[in-house]
Amino acid sequence: MRNRSEFKKARRVVIKIGSSQLCEKEVISFDRFRALANQVAQIRRRGIEVVLVTSGAVAAGVGKLGLASRPKTLILKQVCASAGQVSLMTAWDKALGVFDLKCAQILLTAEDLADRRRFLNARNTMISLVEMGLIPIVNENDTVAVEELKVGDNDTLGSMVASLVEADLFINLTDSDGLYETDPRTDPQAALLKEVGEVTDEILKKAGDGGGPLGTGGMHTKVVAASRLSERGLASLIANGRTRDVLGRLIDGEELGTFFKPSKNQRKAKKHWLAFAARPKGTLVIDQGAVEALVDKGKSLLPGGVTSLNGLFDVGDPVTIVNPNLDELGIGLSNYSAPEVEKIKGHPSAQIESLLGYSHSDEIIHRDNLVIFKAP
Repeated sequence: MRNRSEFKKARRVVIKIGSSQLCEKEVISFDRFRALANQVAQIRRRGIEVVLVTSGAVAAGVGKLGLASRPKTLILKQVCASAGQVSLMTAWDKALGVFDLKCAQILLTAEDLADRRRFLNARNTMISLVEMGLIPIVNENDTVAVEELKVGDNDTLGSMVASLVEADLFINLTDSDGLYETDPRTDPQAALLKEVGEVTDEILKKAGDGGGPLGTGGMHTKVVAASRLSERGLASLIANGRTRDVLGRLIDGEELGTFFKPSKNQRKAKKHWLAFAARPKGTLVIDQGAVEALVDKGKSLLPGGVTSLNGLFDVGDPVTIVNPNLDELGIGLSNYSAPEVEKIKGHPSAQIESLLGYSHSDEIIHRDNLVIFKAP
């Protein structure tokens, strides 16, 4: 969907809703839930499947527990998430029920998305839910996720879910009208960017950093999420959730918010998962010849190009690839375990069988299971 006029053709939409859209002074506002549920119902009547990625559990827990502000420590955040998740899902269930819609709860961690099998299981469950007419309500499982296994924010989670369910459109609702040329909080004349063709460093600078008091993600994380979806070939929007009938108007093609166009050079689903969801289990250092083969010629990684490695990875695990200066080049799925790579590194592929007694593949990483980032 490269133009707003095509949004009417969408068959599956992922909508991310921030805490500021659901809470009033750190207390859940049922009126806001009901207003958004009404808009979701209108979209569903048009035959469009909907997945909601919702923030608000921690914010709801802050109000429920009578805390003065959002907690700073992980354990208190998890306590708030545990207490607030009940209130959050109850509010969604009640609000959607007013319009005869049923919902289902899905809680995810980064570990769920990093494991390919669990990723696909989550995908199959969500697609089955929407095909049965339910509204999946997705949130990060803050209660159990330790810091290193957190997705980080629901902007990132929303982009992952949109890719996971192969949505036609991702709508990110926030308390801003979209991405501006300058900061509208300090520049009253700031101009709204209605369309972004490519997320460049200049665009990221316009996004700034930091989030509001109720959430964890600022405009920067929203733009990064849109950039990731663009690489996947998916269209996305950042818009103000307080705008009257915003969802229907966006799908009708009205020029609200900022539209991020899908890239012409799209990553396939598996490579998109590899680039943004997979968690590397180790690192391979390669020589300059291998760098040129991978970056310039699109080749697979052969054992002869590997000079050293670290980490304990197994067959099929994702590993990071770095150049001789240890600059990160990409990520791929290894055909060999770390002990096996240690034995065959620096040798021609023809010697793999004699070195190991067997051979899985001529390549340590096949190009079909390899993502190369921008060369440093």
